[in-house]
Amino acid sequence: MAYNTSDFKKGIKVQIDGDPYLMLECNFVKPGKGQSLYKCRLRNLIRGSSLDRTFKSGDSLDEADVETIDAQYLYRSGDNFVFMNNENFEQYEIPSSVIGDGAKWLLEATVCTVILYNNAPISMEPPNTMALKITQCDPGTRGNTATNVTKPCTLETGAVINGPAFLEEGETIRVDTRTEEYVERVKV
Repeated sequence: MAYNTSDFKKGIKVQIDGDPYLMLECNFVKPGKGQSLYKCRLRNLIRGSSLDRTFKSGDSLDEADVETIDAQYLYRSGDNFVFMNNENFEQYEIPSSVIGDGAKWLLEATVCTVILYNNAPISMEPPNTMALKITQCDPGTRGNTATNVTKPCTLETGAVINGPAFLEEGETIRVDTRTEEYVERVKV
């Protein structure tokens, strides 16, 4: 399927020069003279780079063969991480170079969002928030009740975040994986 310029909108996935792109924004411009223009900002789904392109009215782009699935993290195999599609139980090996910083949030049985391009994984995103146990942190200093006092806390996945001074080892907390910030305590 091809997208005509009249179909351009934020969120569509198109193919340019053999690479999949996500349309981040599209602005319609009608100059006083000549054809209408569509100024678009696109992000490469493989490399993550951004691109600005201007299209004339009547241009078209091919739809990218991109699929988003929920996949469960199973285990690590050498330099690869193995995920299983929750719908058809197909397994995907994703190299650590594709996973990047997301690896510090992976815990067995975690359901993540995996983006497939031509049925090959190109990206993985952990859940937005996760409940994780603190494995190591310094004890809180008695009388230190000033607001916004933080200390480094190591979580069960190996990730290190800054948490409030009242947190202790063994507690389970909710963490925002996008900002790497403490959200709240979790009652177990």
